[in-house]
Amino acid sequence: MPRVIKGIEIEGQPATALFDTNALYSFVSSRFVRCVTTSAMVPPVRVSLGDRRIEIQTYCLVQGTIEGLSFFTDAAVVDDLGRADGQVLDAIIGARSMAQWEIRVDPRNGSLDLEGLRRREFTEFIQVTARP
Repeated sequence: MPRVIKGIEIEGQPATALFDTNALYSFVSSRFVRCVTTSAMVPPVRVSLGDRRIEIQTYCLVQGTIEGLSFFTDAAVVDDLGRADGQVLDAIIGARSMAQWEIRVDPRNGSLDLEGLRRREFTEFIQVTARP
């Protein structure tokens, strides 16, 4: 499947993001942390990111835009996300965030389907059991 790397905005700043259906979580470069509220991970969590093992000590709530459409998501803060297809990455948008906003990767041409994000109307299914 082609990699989908797009220019987005994070907290109003231009950023390069990899939309990765193989990554469960989202990640953001620490250079954006001054713009967002962060929380400490106690104890820290270890993850594999590409061929590296890193320790996540901070996570944050990120606001951004994709093709002018706003979104928000939680993300782990990482000093260096590395490169993909020769581009320095500022963010990795993982499967949980894409599911939350119904963002789909089109494997035929490596583009994003943003119809769910455009619609901005979601249904939460809550099962309620009646009391006897």
